[in-house]
Amino acid sequence: MIVWLVLLNLSNHPCSSWPETQRQSATEQFGDIEDMPFPQIPPEADADDVRQIVEGYEGQIRKLAADDPSLTVHLMGELTFTHLLVNRLHTAGIPCVASTSERIVLQEANGKKTSQFKFVRFRGYAKT
Repeated sequence: MIVWLVLLNLSNHPCSSWPETQRQSATEQFGDIEDMPFPQIPPEADADDVRQIVEGYEGQIRKLAADDPSLTVHLMGELTFTHLLVNRLHTAGIPCVASTSERIVLQEANGKKTSQFKFVRFRGYAKT
C-alpha cells in the first residue's frame, strides 16, 4: 500500500499554523505535508525514559517510510528526543530536516521584547 505523505511534520507546530512561505516551500520541496504531534517530554524524564518514547515514534515512522520510501521527517522539538530520533532515523535511511528562521526582536518603549520568527529554509540534519 502506498501512502502519499512526503513530509512528516513532527513538531509542536502543525503545518496549518506555519506561515505561507513555509508551507509553500515544504510543498515545493517535499510534496504533501502530514502532521504527527510532538510528544510531551517530562522534564523529570531520564535518558531511558526518552529512549522508550523515541522507540515508539521510530516504529511508527519506519512503518510510514516502508509504505512511502520518499518520506522525509521535519523534526523540531525537545533536544534529547530530537537528537536520538534523528540519529535512529538516519541509521534507517530516513532523511530528517529542520526549519530555519530569522529571529527578529522588537524592543518596545516600555521595555517589553517581542520576538518574531521569519521562516528561511529547510535544512537537512548532518549525519554523524
